[in-house]
Amino acid sequence: MRLRFTALLILMLSFATIATADDWPQFRGPGGQGHSQAADVPLSWSESENIAWKTEIEGNAWSSPVVLGKTIWLTTAIETPCTPEETKAKREKLEMSVPSVKFVNRVVLKAVCVDRESGRVLKTLTLYDIADPPQICAINSYASPTPVIEEGLLYCDFGTMGTSCVDTASGKVIWKRDFPIEHQVGPGSSPILYGDMLVLTRDGCEEQYIVALDKKTGKNLWKTDRPPMDTSSSSMKKAFSVPIVVDTTAGKQMIVPAAQWICSYDPDTGKELWRVDTGSTFSNTARPVFGAGLAYVGMGFGGMQLLAVKVDGRGNVTDTHVAWKERKGAPRLPSPLLVGDELYMLSDRGVATCMDAKSGEFHWSERILGSCSSSPTVAEGRIYFCDEEGKTVVVKAAKEFAKLAENQLDGRVKASPAIVDGVVFMRTDKHLYRIEKE
Repeated sequence: MRLRFTALLILMLSFATIATADDWPQFRGPGGQGHSQAADVPLSWSESENIAWKTEIEGNAWSSPVVLGKTIWLTTAIETPCTPEETKAKREKLEMSVPSVKFVNRVVLKAVCVDRESGRVLKTLTLYDIADPPQICAINSYASPTPVIEEGLLYCDFGTMGTSCVDTASGKVIWKRDFPIEHQVGPGSSPILYGDMLVLTRDGCEEQYIVALDKKTGKNLWKTDRPPMDTSSSSMKKAFSVPIVVDTTAGKQMIVPAAQWICSYDPDTGKELWRVDTGSTFSNTARPVFGAGLAYVGMGFGGMQLLAVKVDGRGNVTDTHVAWKERKGAPRLPSPLLVGDELYMLSDRGVATCMDAKSGEFHWSERILGSCSSSPTVAEGRIYFCDEEGKTVVVKAAKEFAKLAENQLDGRVKASPAIVDGVVFMRTDKHLYRIEKE
């Protein structure tokens, strides 16, 4: 019998309620830093080993699954493709240069509820039906942001296409809001809950801000513009990171990078506390992690690097509060992982790195996977790294490199896994898996 931890409660700094170790309510789980409290987690699996169920999920989406109670929720996008002639005409009208652009005639954005034990699809809710939606990058999807869930309510954000609050029991939409911006390459940043607020990141090409909504009504509580940027290129003003709210010796802070800047805000008021200038960086995607007074932040494109920033400053602390920075092995897409005194990174090209979190000194660096977008997750002292071809490599969380397992599923993986109650829930491009020991 699998061990259960239903009595263990985790205080979630960026979530509105208390969740048990059996839940995974947001991107990167309770606390938002990729840590699972689960025990008896499977080490090895394949299409014929340790698969409890495998459920087909319609559509095209890279959002990660969230788990609360007996259900799993995901978002997805059903696309009606353009003809080659229609694509050509749309491309000619596009004012900005977008590499590998994708156009569709119509997209239907949905939330899908799956029974946790059986894998049966319980509900499929249509939230938006959009004719002639904006273009996206071909490697992105219209449903890339991960939803966030609490007891009775699911919050789904599709960037410029809309934000919805859904009653999970009835499937009724409680409220909807629109915050239109120019993503250029499609939506990416996931929403978070903090107290009675739902916080959205809107870092577009023409407008950049953070907004906090009353989670019950959807009304604005505060809105803060991002700092000005030293670029005339609208493409270099966009970003897609996810905020993280943390307790520090200087009080609660919400840390979320923008193009050119790492910023910290008072989560209750939206007031900016400090900022760090990162130069010409943009399209930031990784979610920060925090520990021992340092925020670890990946920069994305235009100067790929990872910075460790002391969080006790005020104002522009670029020259005083950057503890260390590292370019080698830094990821553009996967978020970093902090375990004890070690920081782990997974580069987009599949190189895993372990560093001393305080000094930035390297312990080891190994190429273990192919192209990567998914963020690593730790459970039982083991780190689960996934690549886009469905492979998961499990590594010991330690100063010396030790590969424990290599697992393969059919399909592509860009979503990050949810690991709860001895189970790995893994989303591929076509299916949702429940992986557990047989």
